Amino acid sequence: MPITRRRIFGLLAGAGALVGVPSLWISRMKNYDGPASDHFDGLHFFDPDGAPPKSLGEVFRWQFGGGRKRAAWPDWTQSPHADTPPDRVDGDKVRLSFVGHASWLIQAGGLNLLVDPVWSMRVSPVGWAGPKRHNDPGIAFEKLPKIDVVLVSHGHYDHLDIATLSRLAKNFSPRVVTPLSNDVTMRSADSTIKVEAFDWHDRVELGGGIAVTLVPTRHWSARGMFDRNKALWASFVLETPAGKIYVVCDSGYGDGGHFRRVAEKHGPLRLAILPIGAYEPRWFMRDQHMNPEDAVKALADCGAQQALGHHHGTFQLTDEEIDAPAKALVEALDAAKIPQERFVAMKPGQVVEI
Repeated sequence: MPITRRRIFGLLAGAGALVGVPSLWISRMKNYDGPASDHFDGLHFFDPDGAPPKSLGEVFRWQFGGGRKRAAWPDWTQSPHADTPPDRVDGDKVRLSFVGHASWLIQAGGLNLLVDPVWSMRVSPVGWAGPKRHNDPGIAFEKLPKIDVVLVSHGHYDHLDIATLSRLAKNFSPRVVTPLSNDVTMRSADSTIKVEAFDWHDRVELGGGIAVTLVPTRHWSARGMFDRNKALWASFVLETPAGKIYVVCDSGYGDGGHFRRVAEKHGPLRLAILPIGAYEPRWFMRDQHMNPEDAVKALADCGAQQALGHHHGTFQLTDEEIDAPAKALVEALDAAKIPQERFVAMKPGQVVEI
């Protein structure tokens, strides 16, 4: 495939913010200026047990190097499921509705909570390039109940979607909880977003007996040319009436230490939500995205009773087939002698109650 200007712009708009080429047209923004710590050097955040993002040369090797095998996804693959959630869920139940990619509606304790909400057609700083949606959100925006809280895990465009956050702010004015410095991104774009930023290991009371703790995860962050790792990233441990739910929106596996430490500090876990997609080629993606085999190991490490697979089948961020993660998850569970029902690859609109 020829290297055209439009293709390079598409790379910068889409894969760029995901894997290491910042969007060159994004201007400099304010940065977090808090005290240094064991994961912040005064300017950049880092994971002491992680890996840095790939270099520009490695990005172009992946995108334009010889022998690349990028699967062609169908233009549209509508999920057979669609959800109309109730206004509230009370008592000791938790209702989880998969919206798509890494977006969830979690209802518990009378609280309605969204995770990494994306209702946009593209995950990109521009509307004409970058990864586009291949199926509708599992919940139509107009069918959402009143949203009380939003959790945003990090600043990549497929997780922090300003258009959706602004729409939620206008309709519901929810409280937004996010790792340090992502609040700067949101406020710079829309001052009506009611965002609060927290550090790793901070525990935040959300109401209704629900609390969330931000925990380290093996990833990184960038949205613009000048902000690589200037905003923090995190996973979430939700305390609910039905038990603790470990929500991992983006993560590599590494040696599994992140998952084992969550088990040690926050277990037992009732449920883990684990990413299973956007993993090929492995030489490039291994440090930031798990494949299904990694995700099965992460389930064993964190010790959750059950797992749900997400981060697949909606936006084509990498090279594997659209249905490859779900198929590979079945094989990985069989190889590990784990029952299929313990770890299910979700489709938009599917609902799980615990």
